[in-house]
Amino acid sequence: MYQDKTLVCRDCGKEFVFTAGEQEFYAEKGFQNEPTRCRDCRQAHKAARNNGNVREMHDAICANCGAATKVPFQPREDRPVYCSECYAAMQRK
Repeated sequence: MYQDKTLVCRDCGKEFVFTAGEQEFYAEKGFQNEPTRCRDCRQAHKAARNNGNVREMHDAICANCGAATKVPFQPREDRPVYCSECYAAMQRK
């Protein structure tokens, strides 16, 4: 159904491939527009929006399964922390 497309990056002017898989993902998410930047320029644009700050991740142990995980907040002793799989399973309940 989808076929790879060659697009031109609006920032650097280089050609990049918008793969059939990426197109399918965009359609599933309901995105209306094709990407206008190549991967490198998208990452640079995102970093610039965040003032170049990289989100600090903290080590934690999942309170449900005991797996080591990383979370974007400082865990506290009085609150349970869950890995992404356990958290997603709890949200479906």
